[in-house]
Amino acid sequence: MTDKAPATRRTATGLVAGFVLRLTRESIPRTQTGLAEALGVDIGTVQGRESGRRPLAHMKAGAFLDLRRRLLALGADSTLLRLMDAAMDADRIIGATLVPTDTPQNHPLADWVHTRDTAHMIAWAVNGTPPPILASRPTTARRGPVAPAPLLRAPDRSLFFAQLRDSAEAAANAGAGGLLLHRQALYLSSYDKTPEATSWTAYAVHARRDLLAARGWTPHWAAGRSTATALARLGDRQPLLDFIDRAMVDDDTAETANLNYWAYWFGAMRQPQADDGFMRHCGPAEWEPVALMRSLVEGLHRAPGYVDLYAHSLWALLTAHRWLPLASPDLADRLGERTAQLLDGGLISTRSRQELTAVHYVLRENRR
Repeated sequence: MTDKAPATRRTATGLVAGFVLRLTRESIPRTQTGLAEALGVDIGTVQGRESGRRPLAHMKAGAFLDLRRRLLALGADSTLLRLMDAAMDADRIIGATLVPTDTPQNHPLADWVHTRDTAHMIAWAVNGTPPPILASRPTTARRGPVAPAPLLRAPDRSLFFAQLRDSAEAAANAGAGGLLLHRQALYLSSYDKTPEATSWTAYAVHARRDLLAARGWTPHWAAGRSTATALARLGDRQPLLDFIDRAMVDDDTAETANLNYWAYWFGAMRQPQADDGFMRHCGPAEWEPVALMRSLVEGLHRAPGYVDLYAHSLWALLTAHRWLPLASPDLADRLGERTAQLLDGGLISTRSRQELTAVHYVLRENRR
């Protein structure tokens, strides 16, 4: 086992970022030879970076910055260029999980709050699901067999999830110092769809039900929110409904924490965060309300399992910023259409129905 670990790390270290680089090159479009000529490097360098054998993360900061700027000047897709950071972050998390150190507190999930883009990149690597932002992109015609996703080898995927579950269990027993690692490792563990893994995740989150019983803001609020959403992902919506009622409604600190978390998760808050404390202490001036509204509207369309959390968050956002529909009329129209559909259906809770009715009123009020 010890002999195989270094090889596993080499193959996984730059896989996701390399794949994003390949898509970036194809968006120009250039062949590997053509890109090598444009960048003034040999073709082996381009091939090594795209395969992950020469990870982008190993480049010097100035060289990497220059690479991104030159790719943009060549006509590369700016969305793909923006995703490179998240792809490298995903590679770092995957590599550190496959070959853990003796100091769990140094795991990247223990000292950095990851974002939705990073989570999507990891999901891409472990189950082949492309990030929603890339899912509708046209497929580039290629010669020969080419991987459609930066998918880890089956043995690496099994090892990744096994190590992730071990990390989550160890962190759960580490007290306050393990909260962030446990929360994030548990969330990522839910990407494993095998029956055994689903049973483990269900057991792990049910064991944390004590976090759902607390009212309002507590130091464990973020862990409680993740536990409730994990249970919703497994098909049990009630804990999330209870969490909204007990730990969010009528508590200004908790409502602020929820919007702050969404803002960070979606990228509307740009500052990186080392722990969950920002959820309580950051203010609305540190993120862009229109950007958050756009992401929540998209989620209301795409994430039926979390419709109650999205509905409550939109209600809280529009209650605090009633001018938002005027700032983006097209977005307000989309929200109005989806709100009407949900109110006409029977898939939302009584609270969500009340809150979406209030959202509908704010939208109508701003159309006058």
